[in-house]
Amino acid sequence: MSWWFCVLNWNGREDTLRCLAALREMRGPFEVVVADNGSRDGSVDAIRAEHPDVTLIENGANLGYSGGNNAAIRHALGQGAAWVVLVNNDAEVEPGTLEALSAAVERHPRAGVLAGKLLHADGGDVQWAGQRVGLITGYSGRPRGHGRRDGFAYRVEGATDRAVGALMAVSAEAAAAAGLLDEDLFAYVEDVDWSLRIRAAGFECVFAPGARAAHRVSASTGGAAASTHTVYYGVRNTLVVVERHRPLGCVGSAWRRASVVAVFLMHAGLVLRSSGALRAVMEGYRDAVAGRLGERGQAGS
Repeated sequence: MSWWFCVLNWNGREDTLRCLAALREMRGPFEVVVADNGSRDGSVDAIRAEHPDVTLIENGANLGYSGGNNAAIRHALGQGAAWVVLVNNDAEVEPGTLEALSAAVERHPRAGVLAGKLLHADGGDVQWAGQRVGLITGYSGRPRGHGRRDGFAYRVEGATDRAVGALMAVSAEAAAAAGLLDEDLFAYVEDVDWSLRIRAAGFECVFAPGARAAHRVSASTGGAAASTHTVYYGVRNTLVVVERHRPLGCVGSAWRRASVVAVFLMHAGLVLRSSGALRAVMEGYRDAVAGRLGERGQAGS
């Protein structure tokens, strides 16, 4: 069985080098492809110098999370990959991750998605160990185990509503049936959408806790705008995805939209304490309702 690990880089040289160094320590046969979204921080030269065995794809521009990863996925599938594994560049996989994924495939022949476990890099507490998707309300709550010490409850393999793109394996068969990541979403919530589309195509989504990575959660959207991008794409894409997968009619959709916007406004005002983030929430709402997708500020252009 051919496994390809796909890493997306955008001006994240040091994170990506650490990620690739961790992959090098992983046991088992696999290939690695890095897609670079037009970085200007010397990433490309550094990756070539330190990891000459890695396939490097230069996208030449920021294609977003979806478009950038899709370039790597298409390359892997074109080389005959049976499974592609998305790994965030700010995540470091543990050496037994591939063994755990391979074993999960044997136990779950109908799996199209395998969701790995994420641990906080600054202490080892659980960051993600499975999660429900609240399509009716648009609010899914915190992931299982978030902020808790790892223990038996988070080591049980089984069904989960979605995977998270920081450590997510998808079979070639599932990708052929459901398509790749939705590039119109650009960034955020695309892993939820992909999980749901693959499940709708008849495949299982399975939490594989033996596949583990320490995750630092870098600001991949970049710079001081990171918090406003996060809430903009978060509210816009949440609305798009829940309405796509669970239509509620006019009245139900209006109630759900108000609920989603209220949650994001509370986060922007009480947690981020940013007027820019508050404006970004409303911008995301307006673009979702108008169907303006793609990159923020360029949607529909």
